[in-house]
Amino acid sequence: MTTSIAPILEAKNLVKNYGQVVAVDGADLKLFPGEVLAVVGDNGAGKSTLIKCLSGAESYDKGVIELDGKPVSFRSPQDSREAGIETVFQTLAISPALDIASNLFLGRELRRKGPLGSILRMLDGPGMRRIAKEEISGLGIGTIQNISQTAETLSGGQRQAVAVARAAAFGQKLIILDEPTAALGVRESSQVLRLVEKLRDSGIPVILISHNMPQVFEVADRIHIQRLGKRIAVVTPKSHTMNDVVAVMTGALEIDEKDQALGPVRSIN
Repeated sequence: MTTSIAPILEAKNLVKNYGQVVAVDGADLKLFPGEVLAVVGDNGAGKSTLIKCLSGAESYDKGVIELDGKPVSFRSPQDSREAGIETVFQTLAISPALDIASNLFLGRELRRKGPLGSILRMLDGPGMRRIAKEEISGLGIGTIQNISQTAETLSGGQRQAVAVARAAAFGQKLIILDEPTAALGVRESSQVLRLVEKLRDSGIPVILISHNMPQVFEVADRIHIQRLGKRIAVVTPKSHTMNDVVAVMTGALEIDEKDQALGPVRSIN
């Protein structure tokens, strides 16, 4: 196990309260370069709130978030995007009436060069379609053939793939995926998991929030277990079984810190 690699993202003692309800209670999290970190926990464990704090969708009351070893403060998802963090929420933010290329550049449209773009503010449609096609092909998404088709004609898995491709195109530091296979069939879920592996293999670390334990064990390098608003343990699919993880989630099992995977487990070339 390599321990000299610094985390690309680290949360220390995060606290988030909603009135009298403590959603995140001193939570810690470390994400290392080139890994898939799965975040699991029972309903109400604080997974979604933790991720919203990391992505700027929610403010937090206490604690520190560090990106590349430097403290950061995100007041909105736009702040985290500008820092190189892309988040794919369950809502996807895909516009059904727009084509794939337009959805890929939604909110970040390219303008034509020269006066047509700077003065008349005309969009560079051909350029966006070319780059979108390259991004889709680069991730090996073979089910999408026509980059000009509208999103409303896509299946659930294809829409998820477009959202992941958009995150991959702009996520310079890391990507956060919130339940990316929820409501998808077996085949479409498998396609999304292959995308997650491709992102990792390209060097982009991924935080994966999921309730699907078999999928977590299929793609995750480390598993962050959240319980009662805080990190209770970090394990790997090789060191512990699904039953062990479920037992930790429910409080039936405690794992000594020396037996946890608190450091990186993947070698970075």
